[in-house]
Amino acid sequence: MQNIQMPKTPLVSFIVTYYNIPIDMLRECIESIINLSLNEDEREIILIDDGSDVVPLDELIDYRDQIIYLRHRNIGVGEARNEGIDICKGKYIQFVDADDCLIKSNYEQCIEIVKANDPDMVLFKLSREGTDVDSPQLFDGPVSGTDYMRHNNLCASACSYILRKKLLVGLRFTSGILHEDEEFTPQLVLRADTLYSTDNCAYYYRERVGSRVNSKDPDQLKKKMDDAEYVIFELDHLAATLPSAERIALQRRVAQLSMDHIYNVIMTFHSESVLNDYLDRLRKRGLFPLPDREYTRKYSYFRKMINTQLGKKILLRTLPLIKKEQ
Repeated sequence: MQNIQMPKTPLVSFIVTYYNIPIDMLRECIESIINLSLNEDEREIILIDDGSDVVPLDELIDYRDQIIYLRHRNIGVGEARNEGIDICKGKYIQFVDADDCLIKSNYEQCIEIVKANDPDMVLFKLSREGTDVDSPQLFDGPVSGTDYMRHNNLCASACSYILRKKLLVGLRFTSGILHEDEEFTPQLVLRADTLYSTDNCAYYYRERVGSRVNSKDPDQLKKKMDDAEYVIFELDHLAATLPSAERIALQRRVAQLSMDHIYNVIMTFHSESVLNDYLDRLRKRGLFPLPDREYTRKYSYFRKMINTQLGKKILLRTLPLIKKEQ
């Protein structure tokens, strides 16, 4: 009788989203995954081409037998990630933007946490420098995602964690919006029963001039603000439907996002009338004045300032100057 071996389930599926990125960056990204100590059975690399102007395959000949390539019309990073989720086979998922890369030794420590503890999620830090420096394997956990969110600020980037695929049942990125990570990540974290976190900088995040996040186009800036407001309102609506512990955790996140949103409106428009328009919309949803909570020192200071007319005027004048000096 023939012994038929079933294909192994990869430990991690790396879902790489690509759109008009310099080919050298894409190659560096793929190599940072291939160079991990994971063997080929333990990893799956899915490259989602979000309708780039030039198909990159001719420049990726060296990797063709190690990646799964999927191309479609330009529909945005959220929907591209959704397609990767739908076809990936790994037990865990790591999202990677094609202009970024993994920091080998630090990321492998996160993989070791996964192998040793079988968690739902491992959170790590992003770095704006690609230096691969060994750091001690220190981590906190396990805690539930709810408990983590009740006591910590959250990095919402979908690239800042390894997640168990089974957590994603029914959860996907909202298509067509900016800040899709801000909506997605808190919901995901609330689903985690076992979450570990580490201060290891395991992911090199590049801030590129001309990226959609850093666009200075007026229409894009307005969409960025409006989509941030949409995410805040959606999460606030969701919080009202949750049990007490989860509701309190998500309300902290909503308050933090509201503070960040107000700050970004000040820094983007430098206009008291525009700021008042956004504050009025938050007020109608019961999200302004900001709730009196001691989340962080920064939150407490900002809340006290923005909740008064004098403080608001001071913030409008001083924040852009402080940013400019930095």
